[in-house]
Amino acid sequence: MSRLDDTFAALRARRRTGLITYVTAGDPDLDRSASVLQALDRAGADVLEVGVPFSDPVADGPVIERAAERARAAGGTLTSTLVLIERIRPGIRAPIVLFTYVNPLVAMGERAFARRAAAAGVDGVLVLDLPVEEADAFRATLTTAAIDMIFLLSPTTTDERIGRAAALGRGFLYAISRLGVTGARDTLPEGARELVARIRVRTTLPVALGFGLSRPEHIQQVGAWADAAVVGSALVSVIAEAADSPDLVERVEQYVRWLKGAGSGTATTGQL
Repeated sequence: MSRLDDTFAALRARRRTGLITYVTAGDPDLDRSASVLQALDRAGADVLEVGVPFSDPVADGPVIERAAERARAAGGTLTSTLVLIERIRPGIRAPIVLFTYVNPLVAMGERAFARRAAAAGVDGVLVLDLPVEEADAFRATLTTAAIDMIFLLSPTTTDERIGRAAALGRGFLYAISRLGVTGARDTLPEGARELVARIRVRTTLPVALGFGLSRPEHIQQVGAWADAAVVGSALVSVIAEAADSPDLVERVEQYVRWLKGAGSGTATTGQL
């Protein structure tokens, strides 16, 4: 079993909603990015999503776009991201999932990337702009390196494509609560629950729901029908606001502990 399998099995056993946190590698700089990831793990994040800084993050809203700009200005690249993960991996409990776009992988070479990611301790990879219909070869490359491939599913994803992603995916499936780019919202879209239900019919893989989550009540609501909640833009906003403050790491840790307060006992184990 992979670290992701172990994590979701433990969440199921404890009847708890998982918390998945997203940050951009190198934001606000490479050294403090390492400290932020360590703080997330210390605060109890169940999975760490680490975004690779990219010049054209078409799936991301302005908050994460600016994070990518800060990270790139600080020297953030795919290579520096893998070096960062390798540096902190020995002291990190949580699985680490790399979020990236196709271009950096093509530039490095898919096989070279898989080797380096495995050596760094990456547990899963999600390529945001790689269609599931074109993912077979890369999925096979990752599988050979013992890395889980994770797919993104939206409210407009057809049942056929959900089935395809379920057949190829490992670790978990990432459902996005609404169309459009990332960004925190006050309420969850009405169609989010329906999307999770459609995925459940076609797979036994855990389902994580993201895009727009920012508060403990969101985690609690998601836990009624999904296995984990993903918090990204709201956390990245905390990092942006505290980037020049000496208490950056403390504020990140406090925010995640606040979110985690809603995580106990909210998962419906029949869904897992």
